[in-house]
Amino acid sequence: MNNDTNDNHWLTRPETIKKLWWAFSIVLALTVLAQAFIYVKGYFAVDGWFGFGAVFGFLSCLAMVVFAKLLGYVLKRGEDYYASGDDNA
Repeated sequence: MNNDTNDNHWLTRPETIKKLWWAFSIVLALTVLAQAFIYVKGYFAVDGWFGFGAVFGFLSCLAMVVFAKLLGYVLKRGEDYYASGDDNA
């Protein structure tokens, strides 16, 4: 196994990343468009709307990221948190 610092794995190449973004975007778009041909009976009125799953998933992910960021600010400690204090132990 080669441990060079210039190791260019195929998943880290910019052209591969660009192709993966396009491929995943197309798959997501096709998944949302499939709802136009497949009947979705929602339990509530709102979850039967076109594209509800995609919008709900995106907003849920966004809420989790924002919550994690806010939680990080609350739980964050200074760089010298463990260095400062009494070292009697």
